[in-house]
Amino acid sequence: MPFNVSRRQFLATAAAGAVLAAAPRVITASKTSTPMILGEGEYKYEVIHNWPQLPDMYTWQTTHNVAVDKDGLLYVIHEGREQLKDHPSIFVFDDEGKFIRCFGNQFQGGGHGIEVRTEGNEQFLYVCGYQQVKMFSKMTLTGEVIWQRNAPMDSGVYAADEASNPQKVWGRDRFMPTNFAFLPDGEFLLADGYGSFFIHHYDKEGNWKSHFGGPGNGEGTFNTPHGIWYDERPGREASVVVCDRAHNSVQFLTLDGKHKETLTGYGLPANIDTWNDLLLVPELKARLSILDGKNNVVARLGDDVERINSEQGVREDEAKWRDGKFVHPHDACFAANGDIFVAEWVRSGRISRLRRVS
Repeated sequence: MPFNVSRRQFLATAAAGAVLAAAPRVITASKTSTPMILGEGEYKYEVIHNWPQLPDMYTWQTTHNVAVDKDGLLYVIHEGREQLKDHPSIFVFDDEGKFIRCFGNQFQGGGHGIEVRTEGNEQFLYVCGYQQVKMFSKMTLTGEVIWQRNAPMDSGVYAADEASNPQKVWGRDRFMPTNFAFLPDGEFLLADGYGSFFIHHYDKEGNWKSHFGGPGNGEGTFNTPHGIWYDERPGREASVVVCDRAHNSVQFLTLDGKHKETLTGYGLPANIDTWNDLLLVPELKARLSILDGKNNVVARLGDDVERINSEQGVREDEAKWRDGKFVHPHDACFAANGDIFVAEWVRSGRISRLRRVS
């Protein structure tokens, strides 16, 4: 799909074909006679596509985001299909890729961001949804909802019924949250990446406090602020990092949204994660970028940008997927040992594991 076609337009045209991917099936992990290694030097990874396996009763849908808890369990959220209300959108796998549990039917048709956060001695999931879902939740790791929030109407940027009557309507006065960033004091930021383009600041209990950003041409304003992260890598001044996706850039900001730095040269950057002094940027245009503590790009993994820009229909046709190459990385996260999990925005879903071998 050409990248000058908006995601909104694509989803409208692709909906009619979604039923083709709905039949139950099993995808086996890619296997080669020798390990497939990406990267060079200190940044080498063995890539295993289609790493986790679903039971036959469930189907892969459009995979969106991934998160790992302190016990090494992987949480995968699908966008899901609105018409499949009885199908979960969140799946959990152990460190061997074995299915553990699933939940999250309420996110079907709009599942998006997912993060694990440790609070005291407990871990929690923070999950958000766009499309007709238009809300975000704090949940236990087994799916029980602790609280749920809709559009922050106190912000003054949303249509009158956006919180009380969410509909699948897009626009700058609509709430379409995409991802979270957690602050050291227990509060958090939420990126309204497909809606108002504002970054909302919430307290520990999910109560709205303030916002910054909004639509604009950069340096503190955005065009699709899709991913967000709190960057506290050692040796650096702490910053809020925003993937300004449609500007193909990554912005670094203060906690109150003042612009500090912009990094360019990315292909629709989608989200952020950090591990030690490394910063990871999955790019929807077919690669992962890894930056060092000085924000120098030290690795670009699975690069297939030229082909994805020129060849039609790769997203929908698994026969066109190539081992060791990415199609549309929508999210990626580090495991505790430096491995990387990648979720791709492809209709039948794909989760890859990159085992660190350097």
